Amino acid sequence: MADQLLDQARELAEGQIDFEGQKLAELLATALLATVGAISFIVGFFLQDIKLALYIGLGGTALTFLLIVPPWPFFNRHPVKWLPVAGTETKSQGILVDGQVVG
Repeated sequence: MADQLLDQARELAEGQIDFEGQKLAELLATALLATVGAISFIVGFFLQDIKLALYIGLGGTALTFLLIVPPWPFFNRHPVKWLPVAGTETKSQGILVDGQVVG
């Protein structure tokens, strides 16, 4: 039981996301940061409060960090199916080291 929980925690922390997930993460980060920046600027401008604008910007950046950085399962919806290993034999390339063939 404890091993299963540890394996699930390890798998979550490893950060497995696919290429489509990377694209989605980049799009979300760009959109969220731009939106938060615009909102914080507008609120700060109309209320003439730089401190509030900075707090809104920092809060939005922290929210974006929490949404983007952890490897959430929706970032791994399209896993890559790799080709199977064809063979285990390695072919020698005939490299000579001190008069002996290596590799």
